[in-house]
Amino acid sequence: MVAIDGPSGSGKSSTARAVARRLSLAFLDTGAMYRAITWLVLKEGVDRRDTAAVARLLAGARLDVQTDPDDPRIAIDGHDVTSAIREPEVSAAVSALATNLDVRADLIERQQALIAAADGIVAEGRDITTVVAPHAQVRVLLVADPDARVARRHAELGEGIDAAAVTDQVIRRDRDDSTVAEFESAAPGVTVVDSTRLSLDEVVEVICALVPADYLVHAAARSGGPSPGEGASS
Repeated sequence: MVAIDGPSGSGKSSTARAVARRLSLAFLDTGAMYRAITWLVLKEGVDRRDTAAVARLLAGARLDVQTDPDDPRIAIDGHDVTSAIREPEVSAAVSALATNLDVRADLIERQQALIAAADGIVAEGRDITTVVAPHAQVRVLLVADPDARVARRHAELGEGIDAAAVTDQVIRRDRDDSTVAEFESAAPGVTVVDSTRLSLDEVVEVICALVPADYLVHAAARSGGPSPGEGASS
């Protein structure tokens, strides 16, 4: 298993997907799970500040997570929300859900079940290296300077998004999430990779270099087989 943590805009998702493809592993974007429940909260009109009501909604929700790095889709209660969870209203509201300790406990349990069910996986998020999968064979904290992170997120969202809003989203989200997850400094045994001046391919090379050589041989042997991550429900 490869576990990758880091702040917003550090390149976690793109890097994790690319590493998963390179190593023929499944891919898990844990942030998408928080966004999915945020989408459901908004759809159902539940007050996201009502932590107990949100936790009850999640407890009864079905999350279907596809872990194929070539098509990482997510659905909640039968609704495919892969694209919808990237909408600005979800991005603006997700911190309230990500800092809800009951929501975190529920989703961490689901994430651990998805990881256990996979035949090898690359998982990324905020607390994967420390809480969700502290015993992963490769643990990485992917960082970048704030200007680079904001620029990346703005490029991801498109030119139509207000630059000040993007900056607030990135910086505020990190500030809020840091109250419940440690992703600003590396825990013992976690390798720090600074992506500020590296291309995606260079970051992938650095992380793959951390993978034990015997697994690289195994990955090469299985790369001609079917795509990893047939998908699972939680």
